[in-house]
Amino acid sequence: MSLFKNIVYFILSVQEKVLSKRLEKTLGAKNSSKRKRMYGEGILVDFDSIAETEKLKMEEELALILKTAEYDPKEVLKYIEKHNTKIFYIDSPKRLYSIDENEGFFCPQTGWKALYISLLTEKKCKFKTDEMFILSKGEINKYYFIYHFYNWYAFKHGIAGLDTESQNLLKQYLFGDADFNKLQLSDIYKLKEAIKQDKSAIEFVIKLCKGYDGAKKALEKLKNDGANI
Repeated sequence: MSLFKNIVYFILSVQEKVLSKRLEKTLGAKNSSKRKRMYGEGILVDFDSIAETEKLKMEEELALILKTAEYDPKEVLKYIEKHNTKIFYIDSPKRLYSIDENEGFFCPQTGWKALYISLLTEKKCKFKTDEMFILSKGEINKYYFIYHFYNWYAFKHGIAGLDTESQNLLKQYLFGDADFNKLQLSDIYKLKEAIKQDKSAIEFVIKLCKGYDGAKKALEKLKNDGANI
């Protein structure tokens, strides 16, 4: 893995840890440690276990899709388009900085942000946009793209933390200077789910790229040195 990738993953992991610690202080250790359970007709339902099972199944599907596409972003984008998500290309990601965004996957937007995005991508005045990908022209960073593909796939499967409100809260507390004490309890839980989802996406990319890079190096070594059979 290149030094650049290591730096990016390190920064993302630090951001996630800082947010989690700040959130734990706001929620309190008692609330943050509770597991979601429900009793009904003598049956105990553990929603954390169900969510984890769904996540593992989703990640297996993701890994298969990426492997089939040979981890090529262009091939994966074809898959995304087949599932009714539009993809737009812009000259430079700097055009998104004015709305505190970066290229990649966008949840549905409303209001002034939706207006800016619709003017940028479709040259139309719209105050509501569907989910989409906005990418700058040129080569796409494979690992950065997989992170956004993970979030898109989770969004399509209705995973908590990827709705517009939760994602906006995440960006606000990642890059802003907001006060947790002013949040309503419902917003705090939305933010917690967004952080959890962001962490899952980062961990998936790290695990996948380690496996892919390791296999690639092993194959290269096999080709160069020959196989001892």
